[in-house]
Amino acid sequence: MRHLLALSLLSAVLFAGLKCDADEGCRVECIWDHEYSAFPSILRYKDALYVSFREGASHIFDENGIAAGKTRILRSADGKHWESVALLSKEGYDLRDPKLSVTADGRLMVLQGGSVYVDKKLQKQIPQVSFSSDGLSFSNPEPVDYPVSDGFAWFWRMTWNEGTGYTVSYGRHGENSLELLKTSDGLHYEKITDIELGGFPNETTARFLPDGRMVLLIRRDQEDRKACLGISEPPYTDWKLRPLPFQIGGPEMAVMPDGSLLVGGRAYFEGGETKTCLWRGTVDGDFELWKTLPSGGDNSYPGFLLEGDKLTVVYYSSHELTRPDGSPRAGIYLTRL
Repeated sequence: MRHLLALSLLSAVLFAGLKCDADEGCRVECIWDHEYSAFPSILRYKDALYVSFREGASHIFDENGIAAGKTRILRSADGKHWESVALLSKEGYDLRDPKLSVTADGRLMVLQGGSVYVDKKLQKQIPQVSFSSDGLSFSNPEPVDYPVSDGFAWFWRMTWNEGTGYTVSYGRHGENSLELLKTSDGLHYEKITDIELGGFPNETTARFLPDGRMVLLIRRDQEDRKACLGISEPPYTDWKLRPLPFQIGGPEMAVMPDGSLLVGGRAYFEGGETKTCLWRGTVDGDFELWKTLPSGGDNSYPGFLLEGDKLTVVYYSSHELTRPDGSPRAGIYLTRL
């Protein structure tokens, strides 16, 4: 029986995080500011850094009411100078949330949400994948091989472990549950189990602890809206869910060598203000705010690259860029901690 563990929450959610500035030994830079760029991820592949993100006219629609986001992929040999190596698109689709990973056979993979709108109404969501063997040329986005009975599914982020890729699907209408899926090639998927959880669970990141357990960081947008951690031992069919003391959007997570967790995402403040924040904590659900990155407006959805004791974070924010008419515009930011 999957159940929600009773857990004493912190008496208050602390939002007194540190600003990330030069005094703390890190520098934030905007690495891409064309159009409206959002939802990034980062990865090292064949001795180069790669960043993927959605590029479009706005968060969703252009001035004609069309949603036609594309997937931009940047490459850098030194982490300072960036070049665009791909701009992926698909006729009639809004490509969103492109997440990078490396398949079991060594290919660079891009997992993307594929949304179809008619008259600004969402008609279907079919996950799309693209692949590259050299990091320079990418295949056209193609739909995943997985039955989507009602036309709505969203594979949030891919994590590979011992030759198998794992992702969590959400988006089926009227269901307060998630589907844990696995793949051997990034294209064909099968379900491991359903994870039942109220509060409209959606964006979920899966990672692995040093002892082989899987941990999930789950966003929830209804009821109390607090995020949850999910913990399971192989074969990942029996889940224990632990509530966290904060709401999060665009969840990212890294497992540290000692088994502790680093979490990032959108933090929600009183008055509707949002910031991109990082928390540190444990699988028991005890977390504290670590840093608040320069951000504001439509922002967050960080991607982590942990290498030794160095953490590189990419995220998007609209706190300082503007269009010619003065309206905010989102760009891609990078910081090293």
